[in-house]
Amino acid sequence: MLQNLDQKYLVKLTSFTFVVGVVIASFSQSLTAAEPAIRPAKTSPNILIIYADDMGYGDMGANNPKSKIPTPNMDQLAASGMRFIDGHSSSGICTPSRYALLTGRHHWRKFHGITGSFDDCIIDAEQLTVPEMLKTKGYTTAQIGKWHLGMGWDAIRNEGVEDVDSVHNGKKRKAKTPDSYDWSKQIPNGPLAHGFDYSFTDCVINFPPYTWIENDKVVEAPTVMMDTKLWKPIKEGNWECRPGPMAASWDPYENIPTLTKKAVAYINRQAENEAPFFLYFAFPSPHAPIVPNDQFDGKSAAGPYGDFVYETDDSVGQILAALEASGKADNTLIIFTADNGPEHYAYERDKKYDHWSSGPFRGIKRFIYEGGHHVPYVVKWPGVTEAGAVSDALVSQIDIMATLAAVVDYELPKDQAEDSHNLLPLLEGSKKSVRTVHIHNTFADEYGIRQGDWVLINYPKVAKKGGNIVKAWAEKHGYPVEKGKVGMLYNLKEDIGQRHDVSDQYPEKVEAMQSLLTQIREQGYSAPHAAK
Repeated sequence: MLQNLDQKYLVKLTSFTFVVGVVIASFSQSLTAAEPAIRPAKTSPNILIIYADDMGYGDMGANNPKSKIPTPNMDQLAASGMRFIDGHSSSGICTPSRYALLTGRHHWRKFHGITGSFDDCIIDAEQLTVPEMLKTKGYTTAQIGKWHLGMGWDAIRNEGVEDVDSVHNGKKRKAKTPDSYDWSKQIPNGPLAHGFDYSFTDCVINFPPYTWIENDKVVEAPTVMMDTKLWKPIKEGNWECRPGPMAASWDPYENIPTLTKKAVAYINRQAENEAPFFLYFAFPSPHAPIVPNDQFDGKSAAGPYGDFVYETDDSVGQILAALEASGKADNTLIIFTADNGPEHYAYERDKKYDHWSSGPFRGIKRFIYEGGHHVPYVVKWPGVTEAGAVSDALVSQIDIMATLAAVVDYELPKDQAEDSHNLLPLLEGSKKSVRTVHIHNTFADEYGIRQGDWVLINYPKVAKKGGNIVKAWAEKHGYPVEKGKVGMLYNLKEDIGQRHDVSDQYPEKVEAMQSLLTQIREQGYSAPHAAK
């Protein structure tokens, strides 16, 4: 699939020169799905998931030789592991993709949008999660960074405290205040309630409450309302911060440095721990607000956003260095990916710096076009994944759960991880695709279905922001300026940029794929282990 991922652009990706590490001599060079290689004699590898936020496929240098952003640590991770060039998130926005990754289930089977500032957790108590699964195999588990799946805030709500009127992005809305909650109480139904032994999070960088939450209690009680005038000026775009309660010392510029220190400290503590660990580290970046610290200014040729990606890459390097220093690296499975494509600022960035974050794809965050969900996706497992390997197999973040289940020999129940496919044969070198169909969705009743090289979009997301600059972008990159229609069909093998709708030429294909989409939605599962 996507074997011609280059047309003007991506042939370079599969031929991109990596610094290749030493390949384990005993690793078979003739793997097949029927005869997988025998994995090294190691049990229960440590597992590290590094999850970027709003980072485009074309931002990472390993994916895009034309990227204006240096990403040496991400590139080195790709050079020492397996890079998937056809990897996808479940959605074009934050919460759904995180839900799907941690549950192995299409988010649209339950919901579509994001959790709000003080919403309850979107994960049901009976829904098995990756950390819950791994705990049954003796793992210690930690979540550090962005959560954005909700918590049980109503349990600490102070009765009788009214919301206040506020304005966000020109729209009136209600906001909580510092008096809305009893911050001394434990907050239930957060990460600890869904399998994590330890958690350190601010929930969402641009949502209240603006404070750190360690395990189930705030580190510093909010005492003021969020006020961007208290912070250093933003470096690109808008703050995008919802109004609400904030700790007096809160500084968004300290978000990445603080989280990085917490991750490094957690890994350091595992050095003497015999039990395997699972760390889910979710960046707040390069999601808006775009706030690279001063020492990273000018490190890229793509403006402050590029510098923010560079700071993110620097954090990746610190985490991987800590893993090496802990002595755990050789027995750690690492996954690096992102929750969705870049925010709408990508259009202005392309105009100003000639850097298209979604490159070579069409669309951005929230879109059903490839740019909304076709993301960086790298897996490294020393002794299993071949250094510098590139796979064009269709894979999804939904597949992480079934893959890890196979790694730790956990038998998934039929009613859990209903859409997760086991990618272990691919990691071991098989060239045979494990998954042939994937469904894309961001908003209710707006779906896209991928089958082989074909993509059917039954309602494409059309940019509502940008106006003339979006039109200019389309003209620059050779796209028709269109509003879209129901039932647009693209062949990605021939048209990776989705420039040419061929639905009128293949009506039978449109009908068959629409029927398949309906079948998968209605039957309640798509993974082999979940078949009734």
